[in-house]
Amino acid sequence: MTEQCRNTPAGEPPSGAGGPEWCAGACKPSEARRAVARVVAACCRAGRPCGEHAVSDAQLVASELTTNAILHGGGVTEFQVELVGCEVRVCVSDRSDRLPVARAVAADDGRSRLGGRGWPIVCRLARDVEVLDLPSGGKRISAVVPLS
Repeated sequence: MTEQCRNTPAGEPPSGAGGPEWCAGACKPSEARRAVARVVAACCRAGRPCGEHAVSDAQLVASELTTNAILHGGGVTEFQVELVGCEVRVCVSDRSDRLPVARAVAADDGRSRLGGRGWPIVCRLARDVEVLDLPSGGKRISAVVPLS
């Protein structure tokens, strides 16, 4: 099962309509979390093993990747979530060529700073993370989250 959320020009129907889900405009973190929940629920209903935290871990990864794309990558250009065996692959594309960076959570003066925790969360929860440059510019980040 695959769900996608891709920005398409107004009036242009997305290819594959009727199969994967598409949404016009930016793919929001809340939409990404709902898509992950639907995919994982379908997997669990089919009798595949699903760990206690499988849905929340995959939703958190999707939410962090889409939030980072919005805040640091010029916006989400494509979102996809799919089952791969007993794992969930979450893919988010954005307009930026810049690689994600883990920032220190404390400033030089020792005080706590806002932000900087999303990328380490993704890397901690995902079994595999891949960042690919896109031929048309931007990047695609894929994170594979185990369900068991």
